[in-house]
Amino acid sequence: MSLTIKIDQDIKTAMLAREKEKLEALRAVKSALLLARTEKGATEEISVDTEIKLLQKLVKQRKDSAAIYQQQNRKDLADKELFEVSIIEKYLPEQMSDEELTEIIKSIIGQTGAKGMADMGKVMGMASKQLAGKAEGKAIADKVKALLNG
Repeated sequence: MSLTIKIDQDIKTAMLAREKEKLEALRAVKSALLLARTEKGATEEISVDTEIKLLQKLVKQRKDSAAIYQQQNRKDLADKELFEVSIIEKYLPEQMSDEELTEIIKSIIGQTGAKGMADMGKVMGMASKQLAGKAEGKAIADKVKALLNG
């Protein structure tokens, strides 16, 4: 089942259950999907990879907003953003554990022959492609830095 159909069904369910906050998060996802489909040069259907990147972008935006709200002592707004993150993350593939991420990045470092931070670009390029949707970009970058420095 495509993500758009699943979102539409969940919007209907949230409307019937009168879950206002959940409905807002779902409508934001639907809006982003519609924008992606109607972009210049886009095809009618968007790929699963594009959907995952789109959802990750929405999650990152909300996490960044929540961090700003927390710095400004606006817990109410931060909580709203974090709630939306929890809703949107349900549509993402399951994220890798720290141990799995470490093992995969170690094997990528071995494949590329990376020796230090100068080789971070090579490792990040491969890791980003291989781990797309399975781990956040920041988590990947942090792990690569730690392993190349270690």
